[in-house]
Amino acid sequence: MATRLGLGLPQNRQYHIGKDVPDVARTAEQIGYESLWVYERALYPEPAGQGLYGIEGLPWPDSYRNVADPLVTLTLAAAATERARLGSSVLVAPLHQPFQLAKALASLDAASGGRVIAGFGTGWSLDEYAAAGIRPIKERGQVLDEVIDVCRAVWGPDPVRYEGRITKITSAVVGPKPARPIPILLAAGNRKALTRLVDHADGWLPVGMGVEQIATQWQELQDLAAERGRPEPLQTVLRVNAEYQAKAYDGADRRPFQGSADQIVEDLVAHASIGLEEILVDLQAPLRDAQELKDVAAEVYEKARAAGV
Repeated sequence: MATRLGLGLPQNRQYHIGKDVPDVARTAEQIGYESLWVYERALYPEPAGQGLYGIEGLPWPDSYRNVADPLVTLTLAAAATERARLGSSVLVAPLHQPFQLAKALASLDAASGGRVIAGFGTGWSLDEYAAAGIRPIKERGQVLDEVIDVCRAVWGPDPVRYEGRITKITSAVVGPKPARPIPILLAAGNRKALTRLVDHADGWLPVGMGVEQIATQWQELQDLAAERGRPEPLQTVLRVNAEYQAKAYDGADRRPFQGSADQIVEDLVAHASIGLEEILVDLQAPLRDAQELKDVAAEVYEKARAAGV
């Protein structure tokens, strides 16, 4: 069975959100992409006191200076498409008030006919946590747990009842309900996060940093699921942040998914061989405009399918 392919929607500052998101979403569905994806970056601190991913001295990418809201972006894509699933990789869940996030995702799923995939992560930016004001970053794991629980409650049958540290619902009717159970996927790397995933989520959202690393993590996750007696299979969507360039990258230090369409496809073939069911290709960052994004997306898709992905 061919690996499903998804495409990252245009959220960065070189794109016109109102025009380009529906245009790219519609074109991607016509090309054959089976899912459309967003990510979340709430702000760009300047000067950036904290390094990228919390690593001292690591600069933030310039593309993070202007990132459109993920739920607004998905809503625009939903209105322009009919079949493609609509996912987040990832929403930084603890930056959101749990009840409002659950309600928004349910409404989007109902409006789109059951196409939403809720991909959550905990994030790492001190500045984003301070701006959001939900809870301190040290409590991010607990907040993510509550977000998951509140979503399950709100999306489930009425009357909804829930009492947590942030959310209190005594007894209420909450609608609209999702068109079908919304799958929750988590970004997870360490043992604690993977355990949360196995026990409380439907799948995994790794980032493509190299085929050997992903293969090792995928096996660890499968072993953990077996150890904890999880009977249901875990969905897996690999996120690929591609660095496209028109000419092949000929340096020995080429990173995974860096270079020409042919080189990106070579890496897609290698990662698909692990057995991952879906790969999200985000091409937007280095490209000039929506037309180039559509052209490159079409080239990558056609070459990937010709290569057996």
